[in-house]
Amino acid sequence: MRKILFNIQQLWKKSKTFKINKSPILSENALLRYFSFSSLYVAQGIPEGLTFFGIPAWMAINGKSPAEIGSFVAVIGIPWSFKILVAPLMDRFTYLPMGRKRPWVLFGQLGLIVSFFSAAFIVDPLNNLNQLMIAGFFISFFGAFQDVAVDGMAIDIVPINEQARANGLMWGSKTIGTSLSLIASTWIINNYGFNIAVIALSIVVMFIILIPFYFKEHRGEKLLPWTKGTVSKYASKLQLKSWGVIFKSLFKVFVLPTSLLMGVAVFINSIGNGLMDSLLPVFTIQKIGWTNDYYSQIMAIANISSGILGMFVGGALVDFFGKVRMMSVYLILLICLIITMVVFKGYWNNQAFIPGFFIGYYMLYTFLTIAIFAAAMELSWKRISATQFTLFMAISNLGRATGAGLLGQLKDIMKSWDYIILFYALTALIMLILIRWMNFKRHLNLVEHLEKNFIPNS
Repeated sequence: MRKILFNIQQLWKKSKTFKINKSPILSENALLRYFSFSSLYVAQGIPEGLTFFGIPAWMAINGKSPAEIGSFVAVIGIPWSFKILVAPLMDRFTYLPMGRKRPWVLFGQLGLIVSFFSAAFIVDPLNNLNQLMIAGFFISFFGAFQDVAVDGMAIDIVPINEQARANGLMWGSKTIGTSLSLIASTWIINNYGFNIAVIALSIVVMFIILIPFYFKEHRGEKLLPWTKGTVSKYASKLQLKSWGVIFKSLFKVFVLPTSLLMGVAVFINSIGNGLMDSLLPVFTIQKIGWTNDYYSQIMAIANISSGILGMFVGGALVDFFGKVRMMSVYLILLICLIITMVVFKGYWNNQAFIPGFFIGYYMLYTFLTIAIFAAAMELSWKRISATQFTLFMAISNLGRATGAGLLGQLKDIMKSWDYIILFYALTALIMLILIRWMNFKRHLNLVEHLEKNFIPNS
């Protein structure tokens, strides 16, 4: 308790000495970094609220089978695994006068707007699931594309001592964006139809693109291609100009023990996350008897509350107690929560029990994700920031898509919902065991050694 009070006191002292910098330069302005990255994560959360949660719930209440819903979630999850194909492109090519990652952020945001808006032209989507899946695939593709660029820019720009806090704000903002999108899209679909819902949400995403048009990564860079500016020394130093160097560097840093453990742990845990993503709307609507309106309201409450706490508490807890320790705490609590859910299955129809589970699950899931993102950022070598961090995220999203695709098969094999829910506890337990072997300090020393011995043309 004394240690906690001391850390809070130190954080308060830092906040009192914090100076607001009005410069629209990300590398020079902490407030601008937090605001910009949080806003861009909101832009990712809006289409995800519709595609990963709103549409599956809408499908469930209209009688679509668990296999159909699981397949849709799996398909829209695939592009998030393809991010590893995009990340090396961003590390290899860019328009340096506008920054290492900012041009890609703008391009990804434009693609997200166009693909999201195009989904509004699907006729009778419930009876044209192939078209719905294709539209969802492209929305996810550009959402993932923008995600790679934003994460790469964050690793380049955000100092290590701010990364946990920044990830808390970013993931919390995305969670809030997802929640508000879910509740808004569900209400609009039920009252005005699917197409109007897509158009309304697309317009909101369009406004967010104005934010990256405003800032620069480093002083002296161009705001737009036709404005004045030049390449910053920082960007020029880090930029790699050879595919061979990128992939050799990625191999050297990813085969380090802590990187490998992180990759395996994240993949296994994400299988459980993907399974829960596709299971919960089917379980609550077809088993418990919820409406999609009620489901979206409970989801929104759970996600908004966890998002707000994640923004202001999640990152701070990681800063105070460390990444491995907090990941371990969250995983243990998640396992206990899942076991409680199954043991007390007689209370599934209780009005407070399942909503309480939702709030507890998504709060712990959000806090765990913040810790994982902060850990992955710290493990990344800045020279290949987009590629290495994206490899971690691609592994995570591949696991998520795998878990979503397993729903139909597990339902056929296990029959009972409680056994399927327990499957998540198994994946969390495996991750808990694996992360105990991670050594961040040793990993950073090894990365520093790689940087000192880096030869640009090797």
